[in-house]
Amino acid sequence: QVQLVESGGGLVQPGGSLRLSCAASGNIFSFYAMGWYRHSPGKQREFVSAITSRGNTDYAGSVKGRFIISRDNAKNTVYLQMNSLKFEDTAVYYCNAVGAAGQEHWGQGTQVTVSS
Repeated sequence: QVQLVESGGGLVQPGGSLRLSCAASGNIFSFYAMGWYRHSPGKQREFVSAITSRGNTDYAGSVKGRFIISRDNAKNTVYLQMNSLKFEDTAVYYCNAVGAAGQEHWGQGTQVTVSS
């Protein structure tokens, strides 16, 4: 059973930074891709960023240039560095992993609140 555990959320002022971590129970090379989604009240869950096993990255337009996704294969961990945070970045952030056969796995989520 794959387990994804997020950490690093919290309260930050606008313009601040946070780094989210997603630790996987298995070898992250076994996943086709890993990424982040977020869900805020009144909105649908939205894609934030992803990184493939080859290191290719993708970002939502709303975070491009502010967020950076990376991976540490030795630690089986994927990170999301979030800079220049805005009020609208407030959400629960979920880690996602996609297996080679397309099966998806989700973490429990971590709250990010941007507030002055």
